[in-house]
Amino acid sequence: MAPARIIYLAILLFIFWIILSCFNPFAPKIDRTNDDGFVLTEQRTPEDVLTNFIYAYTFKDSIVYANLLDSSFVFVFFDPNFESSGRFVSWGRDVDLKTTGQLFRNFETITLTWNTTIYYDTSKTNEAELSKTFQLNLFGKAGDYSLSGNAIFNMIKNDFDSKWRIKRWKDESQL
Repeated sequence: MAPARIIYLAILLFIFWIILSCFNPFAPKIDRTNDDGFVLTEQRTPEDVLTNFIYAYTFKDSIVYANLLDSSFVFVFFDPNFESSGRFVSWGRDVDLKTTGQLFRNFETITLTWNTTIYYDTSKTNEAELSKTFQLNLFGKAGDYSLSGNAIFNMIKNDFDSKWRIKRWKDESQL
C-alpha cells in the first residue's frame, strides 16, 4: 500500500509542478493599452480600421498594418513627375506591404492624424467609402517630411471574421 501512496503523491506533485510552471506570480500583467492611450480595436467598424491604422503607423507594426488590408487591396496615387504631366499609379497588397515595411524601417518616428471627414457612405450593408483629411509626419535619418492631403478609403466587411478591411486606398497627398 505504501508504494501506491508514493506514486499517487508523486503524480500530485508533478501536476502541481506543471500548474505552477505555467504561472509566474512575479510577471507583470499585460496591458492592452499604452500610456499614450492607443488601443487596438477588433475592426468592427470602418472607424476602428482607421484607429488601427494610426496604431500601426505609430508603433511601426507591420502585422497590424497587414490586417488592415483586404486580400484584393489596391493603393492608388498620383505621380506628378511621370513624363512631365503626371499619371495615376497603383499597386496591390504585396507591394504595399513591402513599401510600408520600408517606410517603417527608414523613419524613427511616424505620426499620423486623421482630421476632417469629407464624406462617409455606408449605404451598402458590407461596404463603406469614406474620405478623410490627414497629416503624416516622418522623422528619421532619411530626413524629416510632412505630408498632408486627403485619403479615400473603400472598405469591405469580411463575412468570415466580421472585420472591416481596406479594399482600395486612393491617396491624394500634397508634398
